[in-house]
Amino acid sequence: MDDLSGGELQALRHLAIRRDGAETPFLNIAHARRLTELGLAVRSRQGWDITAAGSAYLVRFDTGSGRLG
Repeated sequence: MDDLSGGELQALRHLAIRRDGAETPFLNIAHARRLTELGLAVRSRQGWDITAAGSAYLVRFDTGSGRLG
């Protein structure tokens, strides 16, 4: 998988925060769509939600690898 852009990574982090019930800023739709294409997010009735793969990406990224896989 390609590295995420800074905006895509920020959007993914916002989705993780939102999953935990916190308020977050609006997502850039292009970033959310890209995350969906990569399987890191899914479209829901409320907008977008992070997937298990998205959560795993953040864990791996934040532990220093910067890449998934």
